[in-house]
Amino acid sequence: MRGVVVAGTSSGVGKTVATLAVCHALAAAGHTVQPAKAGPDFIDPSHHEAVAGVPSRTLDCWLQGEDGLRRNYWRGTGGTDGHSPSSRGTRSPAICVVEGVMGLYDGDGSSTAMVAEALDLPVVLVVDASAGLESVAATALGFREYAERAGRDVDVTGVLLQRCHGGRHERGIREALPDDMSYVGRIPPNDDLAVPDRHLGLHMGSEAPIPDDALDAAAEHVETDRLLELAREPPRPDPVEESPAADDVDATVAVASDAAFAFRYPATIERLRERATVRTFSPVADDPLPDCDAVYLPGGYPELHADALEASDALATLADRAADGLPVLGECSGLMALAESLTTVDGDTRRMASVLPGDVRMHERYQALDHVELEARDGTLTAPAGGRLRGHEFHYSSVDVPGDARFAFDVRRGDGIDGEHDGLTEHRALGTYCHVHPESGAFDALLDSL
Repeated sequence: MRGVVVAGTSSGVGKTVATLAVCHALAAAGHTVQPAKAGPDFIDPSHHEAVAGVPSRTLDCWLQGEDGLRRNYWRGTGGTDGHSPSSRGTRSPAICVVEGVMGLYDGDGSSTAMVAEALDLPVVLVVDASAGLESVAATALGFREYAERAGRDVDVTGVLLQRCHGGRHERGIREALPDDMSYVGRIPPNDDLAVPDRHLGLHMGSEAPIPDDALDAAAEHVETDRLLELAREPPRPDPVEESPAADDVDATVAVASDAAFAFRYPATIERLRERATVRTFSPVADDPLPDCDAVYLPGGYPELHADALEASDALATLADRAADGLPVLGECSGLMALAESLTTVDGDTRRMASVLPGDVRMHERYQALDHVELEARDGTLTAPAGGRLRGHEFHYSSVDVPGDARFAFDVRRGDGIDGEHDGLTEHRALGTYCHVHPESGAFDALLDSL
């Protein structure tokens, strides 16, 4: 599976729209497209999946390490990840289109440049051309020269012009590019290409997809043949030796799946299904809690569905089952749903499951945004005593906890719940602000505890 990284000069330059146009153009030309996202984001990948029709892979050096990152890249081909093949089965060779995060070189935990280096993939730089001509070419050249001067193994090989008119505008920029930097297309100005945003980022792909006609128009100006010439195949990961701890378990894991719990990595569900039975349910739709041996409540937007969650029989049942010792893992939104209450920015308070001792309050500004490292204080659902987990956090809420609250983790990087700790725990329930990837081993640890 050859690939290419679609990077940006900065946040807000239009990487997501450019990536969607590239995916759409390649698919329209008859190619199998595998989208991916550099960084820990859940929202941009939802737009990738809406356009490409397959889950987008998460590529983050901090969450996965270089070997894990490569495994997750190749997992999109239907196997060869060191575990068992994914559910997609055998497919024709795909072209992987990796959307970057922030600007190309931004981010100390896992930048777009770090992902491109780990995979040895070429970079196509998205540059805002709305108010420039030769300066646009100079910007692209500067990004390439920076890599060389900084000793970075980052290969900026192409340019994709965002908000670029045709005619003289396009021609002037193309002529100004150096001979060894490829022009791979332009995205014309079009208000219909904008995706509305809110706290935590853009609306999800299922909520606000880009209109087909606008995407068709943008894709017409992508030079797919040149993209395919630039794309190359990254190194394959070393096979993973399966340990006895990774054997199948005779267990069922219930996974919340709806608009309030929509932030989950495809690799997480794949890993759970490789080793156990997975049953999904929707607390927002008032689905009953499935008969299960453990529950996973991923991230999402519980604050937008607080009324439905307060009335959810599934959460009421979950509270009773948790008190009886059912293992429950909640990440971010899951932590919020497991708390005593949730208060919105408008001051409306709704009762939650009351599994964990804490009251959640939403804020106008984000309270934490970072890659995270946690160290387990004692053995817990997702790590042994002293074990470390890497993940990320991004939330607009805070949790007021009592003085005798018990925490599972000390925070070595990030903010956690109180600046020093994460993993509020009660019975066998665990709620964290930290989102983890299955490469961390957290979900294997959960299954091994059943």
